[in-house]
Amino acid sequence: MSSLYLFDLDGTLVDSRADLALAVNLTRQHFNLAPLPLDHVTRCVGHGVKNLLQSTIPERPAADIDHTLAIYRGHYRAHLLDQTAPYPGIPELLHQLRADGHRIAVVTNKGHAASHAILDGLRLLPLIDILVGDGDASALKPDPAPLHFAAQQLDHALLPSDWMIGDQDTDLRAGANAQIQTCFCRWGFAGPALLFPATRCADTPEAVYTLTLNMK
Repeated sequence: MSSLYLFDLDGTLVDSRADLALAVNLTRQHFNLAPLPLDHVTRCVGHGVKNLLQSTIPERPAADIDHTLAIYRGHYRAHLLDQTAPYPGIPELLHQLRADGHRIAVVTNKGHAASHAILDGLRLLPLIDILVGDGDASALKPDPAPLHFAAQQLDHALLPSDWMIGDQDTDLRAGANAQIQTCFCRWGFAGPALLFPATRCADTPEAVYTLTLNMK
């Protein structure tokens, strides 16, 4: 039986840490602020761009978030493919899932335009049936709304045999809230420690295929 596989983007399909940190630090530089270490920025990724900026540029007034966001987005658009790349084994995983007849969605808290540009630039877009980013659904993960929205765009109702695959507790909570299976990616931004229960835990993209196949 075919399933819908919903993947997170940053830290799951692609390693985008360096480019995210560069955009954050160029924005900080714009406001005459010192740069932050890569690890600091990485820990702040996963809850949407406004949360990222509030966490990495707390010196800026909350009332000025739209201006800060505009500066950040300009820098990120210019650098989002400088070093970002798929994790080893990801293209092969997506190809195999499609060959087996499964549908593939990317559901991310990153903005749609940036996500589309990354997937297109890395030649992953043809392997994906639907992309859902910040602003497409009524809420961000861990709310299940973007997962249901992705499924609806594919004329599909989420089933217990479907999968949410990601590296953050927001991904796992979203999957649990949608009452589907979840796979935690130990290679991602959150590190190998499981912060929320998952159906399966994978150390590599290859393991995602094996572990989820065995649940059929």
